[in-house]
Formats: sequence, structure tokens, C-alpha cells
Amino acid sequence: MQSKKFQRRIEDFVCEKCGTDVKGNGYTDHCPACLWGKHVDVNPGDRAANCGGLMEPISIDMKNTKYTIHYVCMKCNFKFQVKSLPKDDFEVIIKLVSKPL
Repeated sequence: MQSKKFQRRIEDFVCEKCGTDVKGNGYTDHCPACLWGKHVDVNPGDRAANCGGLMEPISIDMKNTKYTIHYVCMKCNFKFQVKSLPKDDFEVIIKLVSKPL
């Protein structure tokens, strides 16, 4: 069962999908350029997942001008969702909005 506990971690990283240098703010869990992430957490920020696979953004849903990005891990098939961030590339978001869940 997933806990709602959140651990804020301020970490910079280089996106393993597109190579973008990402400056973390403690809430950064994906690349703002390509929206890909990495499966490192069991609960947000805990770094307890042993998988390390890339998380592909597979779709986005919109509710009241808020976007939720849906992911699937390319290594273990873990599914996850997060809210989009203001720095996220809006063109990439729009491309994913049309994809069904």
C-alpha cells in the first residue's frame, strides 16, 4: 500500500532520455523538456525503489486547466502519475493529451 508521505529532495540530474540538465527544486520528478522520469521512488522522494528504469509519459489528462502525467516504467511496468509543473514543455504536454490512457 502506498503511503501519502512525501519526502522533499532537492536534486539536480541529467535526463537519461534527452540529456537535458535539470535543476531540481525538491518537487522535480521528471524532465521538463521531454517529461520522462526515472523509477527511483516507492513513495515520493524516498528513493526506495530498486528498479531504476525509465518512466515513459504515456498520456496526460486535464481537469480544470491542471494536467496529470501518467507514466509506465519501461523496465518493470510500474504505473504512476504526477501533476505537471509550470516549467514542463507545453508542446510535449499537448502531444500527449490526445493519447488515451
